[in-house]
Amino acid sequence: MQRFPDYYGFWHRLGHYALRYTAYGVLGFLVLPILVIVPLSFNVEPFFSFTRGMLMLDPEAYSLRWYRAIVDNKNWILAIKNSFFIGIFATILATVLGTLAAVGLASPRMPFKRLIMALLLSPMIVPLIIIAAGMFFFYTKFNLAGTYLGLIIAHAALGVPFVIITVTATLSGFDRSLYHAGLSMGASPLRTFRDVVVPLIRPGVISGAMFAFVTSFDEVVLVLFLAGPGQRTIPRQMFSGLREQINPTILAVATLLILVSILFLVSLELLRRRSQRLRGIEE
Repeated sequence: MQRFPDYYGFWHRLGHYALRYTAYGVLGFLVLPILVIVPLSFNVEPFFSFTRGMLMLDPEAYSLRWYRAIVDNKNWILAIKNSFFIGIFATILATVLGTLAAVGLASPRMPFKRLIMALLLSPMIVPLIIIAAGMFFFYTKFNLAGTYLGLIIAHAALGVPFVIITVTATLSGFDRSLYHAGLSMGASPLRTFRDVVVPLIRPGVISGAMFAFVTSFDEVVLVLFLAGPGQRTIPRQMFSGLREQINPTILAVATLLILVSILFLVSLELLRRRSQRLRGIEE
């Protein structure tokens, strides 16, 4: 039984429970449509709906056939390899560039800080179809369309804003006197940044890298414009499956992506708590 402060009256308690159950309702509204995918991915029949056997919880109505179909299909295997390959290298590039940009923007001597920040965050605001079309015409002049390098650079451009936001948020609680103390003790700026700044902003950097990876992993619009036949990613393969051959294999892949997302969310929460402990904030 939850205890309330003595000054809580009827309306305080009603408002408390109303906010709580409204939050539960919004959470269910957002999560339930996603969770429905999970049992459907075990459907023994090639349908996107619950069969009578599934509703009756008949074991024979459930199967791993669609998960085995992922392993047996070379297109899905290629898409998975491409997604991780492009996502990892795009994340590395976005993390390096985004961290350097955030550190520069955190400097009080940075001119035109707001304008530069707005330009760097513009990929989050501008519709992806416009970015993809612009990149396509730009890439064709340099023969980057249909290449892994082109996709990595394009995905990194989408991930940089997330790294900038998370690292900037971490730097907001950074005591710059620590940096100046390192310089006063004879360390070079690069060594001071590596040994003093990086350990303190590491949670924000890792969080930004995770967001950049998820952004690259889920991106389909840029892939439709820029990828060739050999650069199909998981979202591109799912998009093709919906058009060419509809079966629950797509749901099985979606379920695996949900598990990956859950792992990332748990990791982000652990990093958030670690960052708060480093900054002396108690839960």
